[in-house]
Amino acid sequence: MHNDETIRLATEVASRAIEILAVVIILGGVAAGTARFLLRLTHAESYIEYKNILDKALLLGLNVLVAADIVRTVALEPTIINVAGLGLLVLVRTFLSWSLFVELQERWPWQAAEASRETSRG
Repeated sequence: MHNDETIRLATEVASRAIEILAVVIILGGVAAGTARFLLRLTHAESYIEYKNILDKALLLGLNVLVAADIVRTVALEPTIINVAGLGLLVLVRTFLSWSLFVELQERWPWQAAEASRETSRG
């Protein structure tokens, strides 16, 4: 096999492995969160814990999927169209990640910095 073909095949395998890892992370979060939720149904906060576990699994899974997209696009076919497609995918996944972060933390990312600045002033 030619060296370029070997590199291409290895990159394709690596990007697929990263995608599979992302799916495993998401499914693992769903399974673990569901099991924990069902075992703790009597607790008042079990729904909130369940939602947080799912959100964290989705957030991590989305970040891993972005890594797979970057590996595939940059290493395999860095054409303008593919890079633009990657940019769009990253934009959509970043928006989803941002939304999940805000939902999980119940604040904007910069609010923690503002709160700690005001605490240090007071």
